[in-house]
Amino acid sequence: MTYVAADSRYDSMPYRRVGRSGLKLPAISLGLWHNFGDDKPFETQRAILRRAFDLGVTHFDLANNYGPPYGAAETNFGRHFKDDFRPYRDELVISSKAGYDMWPGPYGNFGSRKYLLASLDQSLGRMGLDYVDIFYSHRPDPETPMEETMGALDHAVRSGKALYAGISSYTPEQTIEAAGILKELGTPLLIHQPSYSMLNRWTENGSPNLFEALEQVGAGSIAFSPLAQGMLTDRYLKGIPADSRAAQDKSLDEGMITEDKLDRVRGLSRIAEGRGQTLAQMAIAWILRTQGKGSSVTSALVGASSVRQLEDTLSAINNLDFTADETAAIDEFAVESDINLWAQK
Repeated sequence: MTYVAADSRYDSMPYRRVGRSGLKLPAISLGLWHNFGDDKPFETQRAILRRAFDLGVTHFDLANNYGPPYGAAETNFGRHFKDDFRPYRDELVISSKAGYDMWPGPYGNFGSRKYLLASLDQSLGRMGLDYVDIFYSHRPDPETPMEETMGALDHAVRSGKALYAGISSYTPEQTIEAAGILKELGTPLLIHQPSYSMLNRWTENGSPNLFEALEQVGAGSIAFSPLAQGMLTDRYLKGIPADSRAAQDKSLDEGMITEDKLDRVRGLSRIAEGRGQTLAQMAIAWILRTQGKGSSVTSALVGASSVRQLEDTLSAINNLDFTADETAAIDEFAVESDINLWAQK
């Protein structure tokens, strides 16, 4: 059956400006890191993507190696795009990244010009796109000069294969350096994609911290893993379910889930209940709170394994405000918990 987007798709989702750019993103974006590889039913994927767009989610975030296997999420999204979303291309923000392991040999990893630009061409081919809206350096490369990596992003934009340049998991100092190089090249840094949650607050540390650095350079931010790889949901309140990410060693080590951390999660769950939200909804709302000048997140990047889960998560936008008492109560439990898998070693 031919997909026709809902007329009401822009009625409820808030859209936020990305830094000092002209682009806006939905407060909640959909990430295809999990649940869009060949291990998930194609029809389930289709239902999630359609419902997301119908509810105002205009941003779909991918990377070259999302799957399984590597590349499968982009290939599957390409099929969905061809079948359902091509008429709406100008209403969509589609992003991809390169920086982690993708193919064998010395040219399929990290941040060389050769790898980034070859990967972008492959991503466009898999998705059937002429361009992506945002192309990211997925992580810093300690061995490649920053000038080379940023030069590749600049080339991607100048070639018309990307509209904007982004980075992910860069420190505040690296962010300022990267933005300076891009500015000299004439391609502003649009956005940074850090991991950030109530249990992973590295972005708030340092002077300047990451949010202050982004304010300084005029870039926005989109937080990934705002649910701490699933810890900030009701799934772990009574322990580790057999079908959970932790039990299956999928982006969350079972050893990370200590009784102390579970006590914090339970404390946060009680606060969420008092707000009339699920823990996941409150965790998303907390990410999107206004923290002060220069420290607000543009968009929260979430995953979904079902339409029901997607709808539950998107309901976070119905209550994004926190009282001072709620914020203080949350801060008693929302402390750094050493779960940042993407921290630079």
